[in-house]
Amino acid sequence: MSQQQAQKVLDSVDCSTNIGQRDYAIIQLLHTYGVRGAQVRALQLEDIHWADNQILFRALKNGKDSLLPLSLPVGQSLLDYLRQARPRCSYPQVFITCRAPYRPLAHSNSLSTIVQRYIRAAGINVSSRGAHAFRHGFATRMVNQGYSLKAVADVLGHRHLSTTFIYTKVDFNALKQVALDWPEEVDL
Repeated sequence: MSQQQAQKVLDSVDCSTNIGQRDYAIIQLLHTYGVRGAQVRALQLEDIHWADNQILFRALKNGKDSLLPLSLPVGQSLLDYLRQARPRCSYPQVFITCRAPYRPLAHSNSLSTIVQRYIRAAGINVSSRGAHAFRHGFATRMVNQGYSLKAVADVLGHRHLSTTFIYTKVDFNALKQVALDWPEEVDL
């Protein structure tokens, strides 16, 4: 998913509703950090370090947590959701259902359903319609910005570069701009 496509998805969210504020914050997290949907579902209130402008994503697969800078757009969307839309309840998870009985978004399909709704509303055609579309887009943006595959693997929490390679797509138009002309005939 490109930057422009992600922005169209974000723009399709109606932030005047409690559900919209929650969903906007979820999509903003997925887009900005490229984290797994399960990491967003597992995010707890104590994982947002407001004073230090940091956010902690707990590792789910490789055992290595990620403490990242809290971007202004993510921080603002989380603050809006927490102050105005999140139901009052005793659950430590950030993201809660908006209708009673209130409970955490515990199932993987709950997040995918949320994301799919807005991808469809934005009229975006991507191969992966769930939360992983943002993870793929994040990895591709990093590669296109010149980060090494190893750096991308580290950020995504992959142990093997082959896993990261699956997530990346080469921007062939950008590649054409930097490629050298190939001679018509090559003498060997």
